[in-house]
Amino acid sequence: MFPAGPEFFADPYRFYRMVWTASPILWRDSLFGIGGWVITDYSVCSAGLRSKLFIKEGHRILSPEQIAKIPAEAQPDVTERRRRNMLFRDPPDHTRLRSLVSQAFTPRMVEQLRPRIEAIATELVEAALAKPDIDLIRDVAFPLPIIVIAEMLGVPPEDRNQFKAWSTDTTNVINTTVTAEEMQQGARSLEALDHYLQRIIDQRRVSPRSDLISALIEAQESGDKLSNEELVATCRLILTAGHETTVNLIGNGMLALLRHPEAIAAIKADPSLLPNAVQELLRFDSPVQLTTRFASEDTPLADGKVAKRGHLVMFLMGAANRDPNHFAEPDRLDLRRENAHTHLSFGGGIHYCLGAPLARLEGEIAIGTLLRQAPGIRLAADQLTWRPHMVLRGLRSLPVAA
Repeated sequence: MFPAGPEFFADPYRFYRMVWTASPILWRDSLFGIGGWVITDYSVCSAGLRSKLFIKEGHRILSPEQIAKIPAEAQPDVTERRRRNMLFRDPPDHTRLRSLVSQAFTPRMVEQLRPRIEAIATELVEAALAKPDIDLIRDVAFPLPIIVIAEMLGVPPEDRNQFKAWSTDTTNVINTTVTAEEMQQGARSLEALDHYLQRIIDQRRVSPRSDLISALIEAQESGDKLSNEELVATCRLILTAGHETTVNLIGNGMLALLRHPEAIAAIKADPSLLPNAVQELLRFDSPVQLTTRFASEDTPLADGKVAKRGHLVMFLMGAANRDPNHFAEPDRLDLRRENAHTHLSFGGGIHYCLGAPLARLEGEIAIGTLLRQAPGIRLAADQLTWRPHMVLRGLRSLPVAA
């Protein structure tokens, strides 16, 4: 579908625009081995992500023969371990799981984290500025969210580096270009992470603390509680999804700003721009580029095109965020863009990212702290290397000078 090489990962938006120009709603016979629709149109993506007719659990409507054709990396919903994760569930299970988890993950709880996130960001930036070579991914973007998530879950500080390794390995398996070796390593890390989380859950059942795992154990809705398997899967989701998205938000966002000095000057002149600036940075270079669903019944898309029951539908949010029919001059970074908040980087509908408020807050604080403490910050490399990941867009490193 796309040339999965360095040129594409450096700038996928040029290729997205070519697809959008050819057809914003495109059928590809080769998509994931069974064929499907590729959507780059904002209005169709937005409506599709919110539609109850597009589902996650493809195994409920696909035949065994169809499922067998899908590459393993593209069918996480057909493995039992992944099915326990609400990201891959549909109502009523998804509704029950989300309502239970949301009780322990409220906007009020997120806002209470602000002082601690500010302290962590300040410490990380100060330590980075003391180094002879500064890599914003290694020194700030990567450690900040893993420290925050680990503290929320109640993970001991000495285990954070192991958490980072597990997070990277397990998110590699959702890449559409994943290798067999990465799949095997991801499976091993997934099992190790689940065993680790199980030990902490067992400890919290005996001795609860004021952390997220204890809160999830106690969360109830109409007398219902999370099963043990669901608890493990939920904690894993909070770790991997929340961490990876925020790393990319900070890294991609800082790169965009460093390439647009006038934007940095605007934030310095008016720090109140930061919240909308983060929304625009999310639109401009989305941390999550795509997601997939299955049509549960024949569903009109647009222009007379119909997703038949069982059709795979790929919603390219990264492309939709650059749709000129919705965003004026979409390739221009505009920190004052009035509709920046309508980006699709966190998805939409029932699967809208539960951790979006936390990711935005961490991005706001990290970027604000960097610009404040390193007023002369600038890029220190002509060539940058991106992770070869079709779903999660992020840099391997971001060398800067201050």
